[in-house]
Amino acid sequence: MHALQSAAGLRRTDARRLALVAGGVLAALAVSTAAIALFHGVLGVPYPAPVYLLAVLGVGMAFGTIPAVITSVAAFLLYDFLFVQPLYTLTVADPLEWLDLLLFLAVAIAIGRLAALLAARAQEAIERAREAEALFEISRTLATSGTVEAAAPQVLARLVSATAMDRIWLALGPGPGDEHVVADSDPETPRPASVWRIVLERSAPEAAPGWVRTHLAGQAYGGPAPGQAHGGPAPGSAGALYRVPMEVAGEALGSLWATRGADRSAPDRSETRILSAAADQLGQVVRRDRLAAEATAAEVARQSDRLKTALLDSVSHDLRTPLATIRASAGSLLDPEIRWSADEQRAALQSIDAEAERLNLLVRNLLDLSRIEGGALHPELEPHDLDEIVGGTVARLHPRDKTLTVRVAPTLPPVLVDDLYLDEILTNLVENAVRHGGSTIVVRAACVADAPFVELVVEDDGPGAPDAALPRLFDKFFRVDQARGTSRRGMGVGLAVVQGLARAMNGDVTARRSDLGGLAVAVRLPVAPEADLAAPGWDEPRP
Repeated sequence: MHALQSAAGLRRTDARRLALVAGGVLAALAVSTAAIALFHGVLGVPYPAPVYLLAVLGVGMAFGTIPAVITSVAAFLLYDFLFVQPLYTLTVADPLEWLDLLLFLAVAIAIGRLAALLAARAQEAIERAREAEALFEISRTLATSGTVEAAAPQVLARLVSATAMDRIWLALGPGPGDEHVVADSDPETPRPASVWRIVLERSAPEAAPGWVRTHLAGQAYGGPAPGQAHGGPAPGSAGALYRVPMEVAGEALGSLWATRGADRSAPDRSETRILSAAADQLGQVVRRDRLAAEATAAEVARQSDRLKTALLDSVSHDLRTPLATIRASAGSLLDPEIRWSADEQRAALQSIDAEAERLNLLVRNLLDLSRIEGGALHPELEPHDLDEIVGGTVARLHPRDKTLTVRVAPTLPPVLVDDLYLDEILTNLVENAVRHGGSTIVVRAACVADAPFVELVVEDDGPGAPDAALPRLFDKFFRVDQARGTSRRGMGVGLAVVQGLARAMNGDVTARRSDLGGLAVAVRLPVAPEADLAAPGWDEPRP
């Protein structure tokens, strides 16, 4: 049915063009005949036949060579019949009149042929200019867009206007049955379905592309419409379905699909060239995007391997250091030949305890980092007095050779936090200040103006961090000390864990220069709502 409708549409188009050409030829002959009659009968011009050359010239420029030749022959016969003695017959009494008529016919045919060629070349030049303009805009769009998906809507809109197609869509995939649509010039309307497809065949680069009608059994492209059997035409869709394959180096990448009304002829040479060139350009961009994605994936894999190597290096160093200290101190204590005083034994045991605590913190940070990245944090948020949590954590840490000052007023409003998470945040911040700060550490807290938050700040008087490094302090495995070339090392996960835990409790963390000269890390903690404070037992310790 679809093929019959297309054939009927082509016949209607040919009939209309034939009627237009015939009407043009008759009109040109009628006007020229009237002008010759005026010149010959009224003005007495002896040989006005060249007036017919104007008709031949106009028909040749408007309709081509064959209509121009037909006009030439018809003008020859009309002039002989109407204006050559004896009148109203096709006989010629004077042999010189025969010579004039034959010369007129030859000149008329030559002029018609030249006019048709000139018109054809002018039309071809116009088409080439139109093609060049359309392809230039398509190339510019593809070159300035990041991906083919981003450029496709503009490219398809330009193709619709340049080729007079009703609709065009772009589908990517190794074959028609495996393609998925990435862009459509009319995305709101269901795509038509048809078992008949007109495919652009491009057998060789130097060969001119041509359209070939194919029939594919099974479900039509895009799937049947609701209530439509497989393989049938879409309701109300009587147009032809065109496909332009996209291939690069013999690899099928997708297709340009288009619909065209059944009452219109197949795409002409200019439209075919535009569709073919656009498919080639889109195929190159698809290939470029694929190569870029592969290069990005390779770079990501390389960076991941480098990151894993750095992590293993950092972990092995930071885990071996406390283990070596613990083994050395424990081995010395177990050596019967070494006599230890009570103070020396206490110092050795304190060293073992401190290194064991450091080892515990390292392992806990690694585990917490994996939980943060896996989205496995589930804090138990309850109202807590900040001064009690801070006081307990600082008392447990008791850093040696450091002056640690706490300035957290008991009058601060309770914060809605997980006390274990907050203890770990404060532990990481104080340990970081002990390792990399100066001799003075200050822990203070205050309410944030015009916001339901309390800001907990840990700062020191050490060398701090460069301003350029402050935004990256919470990046995983980022280490300021290594960038500075110092001997102090760390895995670079402590502050990343602080940020993850703070955000899990609906807070946040920032870093800035301290008023003491070193680094200040501020953690914002949400204030507990009044409804939570009214609940019985909110201030009781967790069992």
